[in-house]
Amino acid sequence: MDFKELLAYQKAFHLAMEIFEISKTFPKEETYSLTDQIRRSSRSVCANLAEAYRKRRYINHFISKLTDCDAENSETNVWLDFALACNYLSQENYNSLTQKSIEVGKLINFMINNPTKFGCTEK
Repeated sequence: MDFKELLAYQKAFHLAMEIFEISKTFPKEETYSLTDQIRRSSRSVCANLAEAYRKRRYINHFISKLTDCDAENSETNVWLDFALACNYLSQENYNSLTQKSIEVGKLINFMINNPTKFGCTEK
């Protein structure tokens, strides 16, 4: 199986792309702060999932990269909070994106708690 087949990856990628599209509407003065940060953190979830999957031969490396994914996903939530507080997002968009981020987090945590289901061998 390829990492792109992981449900967590697919949902995280879709979320990152939604955030990218919505962040195009953020004010120009946010280009090098909020816009850049939220795009980076949401994309980093996907990148770290890919790395984790490639390191699944070593359970501790796999889990370590997945905790990085979880941290980046949490960071994305913080940036969503700021975007809402600054009125760059509607409450409806915020709720939708936050719910999707929570779902990604649950999938990541399932992977952390069940590494052998993803090709890790116990050592």
